[in-house]
Amino acid sequence: MAIVVQALSEQIYNAIRDRLVSGELTTDTAIRQDALAKELGVSKIPLREAFARLERDGLLLSITNRGYFVPPMSVDEAEEVYALRLKIEPEAVGRAAKLANDADRQRAVDALKILDTADTHDRAAWGGLHRAFHMALVRPSQHKISVQFIERLHVVGERYVNKHLEPTGRSKRAMREHTAMLQAWSEGQTKIVRTMMHEHISSTLTDLREQFEIDRSASTKRQKTA
Repeated sequence: MAIVVQALSEQIYNAIRDRLVSGELTTDTAIRQDALAKELGVSKIPLREAFARLERDGLLLSITNRGYFVPPMSVDEAEEVYALRLKIEPEAVGRAAKLANDADRQRAVDALKILDTADTHDRAAWGGLHRAFHMALVRPSQHKISVQFIERLHVVGERYVNKHLEPTGRSKRAMREHTAMLQAWSEGQTKIVRTMMHEHISSTLTDLREQFEIDRSASTKRQKTA
């Protein structure tokens, strides 16, 4: 029985996370737990378990006597997530490039192929596939704690990945960078892929800073004309 409940909680977690990443659940109102439980066809127990996990992952915010809310995206959170990725992900990818075997390399190739054919407008699906590719480059590092931490950063950062892809052309640039990194990684070019990953993460953060500034300026103009 415990295994069934755990599996159900995992399914609910993934379903709600997809809605968070896609923007289907908004930041302005509390999540209606009764309605959501009815829609998913589940009781409140596994729903609460999923909510608690989402809160631990930083994807939900619990406010006493008000319920659960989707925390708004912010440049501060983006800075923190990407700064942490910059500290550990390039090094992990470089180490993985040296230790990867043929099966690891094939998994990375397959992950990129699936990502390449995904619809970038399906934000929930694309974000998960993007994470899967990055993690395929990290897992052969054999540093379990680092791998788990990097994956959690990717989970928290999926909304920011999707925001980064909003302007036209960025998805194509991302795929070019992913393809180049995969080639260097597959060839065991540790230093090169480490540098490429650092630049890949840094450029995404730079784009996000610019987007948040554009959004802030647009919001200020709307308030002045209201």
